Amino acid sequence: MKILANDGISAAGKSKLEAYGFEVSTDTIPQENLSNGINEGGFVGILVRSATKVRSEHMDACPNLKLIGRGGVGMDNIDVAYGRDKGLHVVNTPAASARSVAELAMGSLFSLARFTYDADRKMPTSGSTDFKALKKSYSKGTELRGKTLAIIGFGGIGQELAKYALGCGMNVMYNTRGESNSVTLNMEIVGQSITHTIARSSFDECIEKADYISMHVPKQADGSAVIGANELERMKDGVALLNSSRGGTIDEDALLAALNSGKVKAAWLDVFVGEPNPRAEVVSHPRIISTPHIGGSTIEAQDRIGVELADQIIELLGK
Repeated sequence: MKILANDGISAAGKSKLEAYGFEVSTDTIPQENLSNGINEGGFVGILVRSATKVRSEHMDACPNLKLIGRGGVGMDNIDVAYGRDKGLHVVNTPAASARSVAELAMGSLFSLARFTYDADRKMPTSGSTDFKALKKSYSKGTELRGKTLAIIGFGGIGQELAKYALGCGMNVMYNTRGESNSVTLNMEIVGQSITHTIARSSFDECIEKADYISMHVPKQADGSAVIGANELERMKDGVALLNSSRGGTIDEDALLAALNSGKVKAAWLDVFVGEPNPRAEVVSHPRIISTPHIGGSTIEAQDRIGVELADQIIELLGK
């Protein structure tokens, strides 16, 4: 059986599939020719990341397709319900990249607190002539210890970020869907197992009390923002925001206005409206840290994603 990894797959994942007898192609079929390419190639499975979209028309046009796999968490580039109603296996890897996304978010928290993102931009051009002025402008950095981080969406990524933040002495709040009123985190620190239980807070409490707010929620069904102008207005003055979930989870126009007014101190965005063509005024804003959707893009995460996809394909199609 043939598997098309249209957006690539790690060597470890590819090797595992091939060892089981699958034929894996990593040649990219253009989006506009996806259905024809799947049919002509005789593929029974397609693996994608963020670039390739698999919609209902592709599923209808490819009768031999049995499985669609998404390397990562969100599956808004796949018509999941439609595929499952047709009897297709539609799978993803929600846990494989959680640690990598959380580490990037944690690193961005440090940068937001100490203005290192701005210093890195200005030192090459004016560090040799305005050193003292730059030093003074960054003298109001803050420590993370003792500050409050609110995590909106408390799945695998949110929980991993909470562990890092707790290790740095931050106070952690969270809000998420579901019935549980608390989550117990299990942490391994220098060979010791430590557990810590956090009670769920309301969404209103999170946005009103936090010094930092990190978004880890799926895209809203109606495409609306979770954080808009009304929510921003209720936040602390000088709050900082982080978004590594989906573009548009934070309303970009409202965010720009809040940054320009000083309501929001700074923001880190790894995801954008209109990817892969984000708005220039967003990515070039002096108080936005912009990264090109690389939260899960580490060697370790890609290996885990590939192997996890391979395991699911073998279990579902290899019998």
